[in-house]
Amino acid sequence: MILKARQLGITTFFCILYLDDVLFNGKDAGLIAHTRQAAEKIFDSKIRYAWDNLPEVIRKQYKIDAETARELRFKIGDVESSIYVGTSLRSGTVQRLHISEMGTIDQKYPSKAEEIKTGALNTVHKGSIVTIESTAKGEVGIFADVCKEAMDLQKTGRKLTEMDWKFFFFSWFDHPEYKLAGDIIITTEMKEYFDKIQASESVDLTKEQKNWYFIKRKTQKDAMKSEFPSTPAEAFEASIGGAYYQKQMTKVMEQKRICPVAWIPDLPVDTYWDLGIATKKTDAMSIVFTQDIGLEIHVIDFYGNSGEGLAHYIKVLQDKEYVYGRHWAPHDIEVRELGTGKTRLATAQQLGLHFDIVPKIRFNDGVDAVRMILSKCWFDEEKTARLVRALKAYRKEWDDKLGKFKDRPLQDWTCDPADAFRMFAVNHPEHRQMGFYDAAEREMERIRSKGTATNINPLNPFDDI
Repeated sequence: MILKARQLGITTFFCILYLDDVLFNGKDAGLIAHTRQAAEKIFDSKIRYAWDNLPEVIRKQYKIDAETARELRFKIGDVESSIYVGTSLRSGTVQRLHISEMGTIDQKYPSKAEEIKTGALNTVHKGSIVTIESTAKGEVGIFADVCKEAMDLQKTGRKLTEMDWKFFFFSWFDHPEYKLAGDIIITTEMKEYFDKIQASESVDLTKEQKNWYFIKRKTQKDAMKSEFPSTPAEAFEASIGGAYYQKQMTKVMEQKRICPVAWIPDLPVDTYWDLGIATKKTDAMSIVFTQDIGLEIHVIDFYGNSGEGLAHYIKVLQDKEYVYGRHWAPHDIEVRELGTGKTRLATAQQLGLHFDIVPKIRFNDGVDAVRMILSKCWFDEEKTARLVRALKAYRKEWDDKLGKFKDRPLQDWTCDPADAFRMFAVNHPEHRQMGFYDAAEREMERIRSKGTATNINPLNPFDDI
């Protein structure tokens, strides 16, 4: 596992190394890039170029069985071997596999990332080699997960097995050309940053290196940590392209508002739900637990699961020691399920759980509500870890044809926790001035008038306050 800064020549290195193994050791090799164009560029500029420029005395020993836009197949005597570059390698078996920019694949092509995980990585057998390299693209995805696993394993000092990942990190200051001569005035903030890096990484940065980083950072801004990291931890602090709440969650982290958050027993706990119902693709459910403490909002707990009925989630609520205020569900809780013909609202009431309804509003208005409310939120670092991770990673879907993000969220595991938190943000009294709360009250009056809700709630002893 190779976490790196940009333009260090690592992909070029492995292209040549694996081509050597193909030619001189009879191995089959595969290389994966994030797009077809990137794959063809790697093949033409690194693999085919290297082959074309080998001495003729070597080249003439081989018979070329296949030569396509992305594959070279060689034969010398009875030994056949090949090297292929593409965007996936599910079929066939290779002894050498290199995956380039896995972080980008995670971010923009999550289905392709899953295909690589379940397909390509399973084409490599015992005794073979897999290398995965990338700049970091946030702390979510297969690359981030496996990187952190390898980093943790490295810290233990345990001898690695044949199936363990070995971690490597190459920072921007490992590149000998990242230097800039001249007398440049560096800000006090950047001087303090360089002092911190020199102390933590035991490195002596030259004046020219500091100049280069300082000037580069002016154009790269927030992308600097991702493209040119100084430490592994810094690399994974990088922004996620298309993330809805990146700036707000960065501020939450900077202000250390992810920490142990005390539950106040004398105050009610409100819950906000995202329900897996017939109109959604999954049956996953998420619940956010909050308390208002003065001007602060404490997000004290989170629960998510799938494949369970409402009775399971009610049991989860009952098993906690909280005294509940109100339970809020999205408007589509009134959708009738095909199997029973009943609404989830009616089913919940029969089980003793009575919901208030969050009004239906435009998605973008809900996103704005979350961005506004996050400035007041404190998150319990243990109980809401999954929710925090989801809010950091919740992002737009990438449109490969147009080369830009679509105006809709990527449908992955982050959606359910993020949707539950959006229910909280839209309905919180903080947003009365935006009209969201008033709309919620009108929605509840409408439901009560239909006789499908009651003011008596066994799990809501604070209802009469």
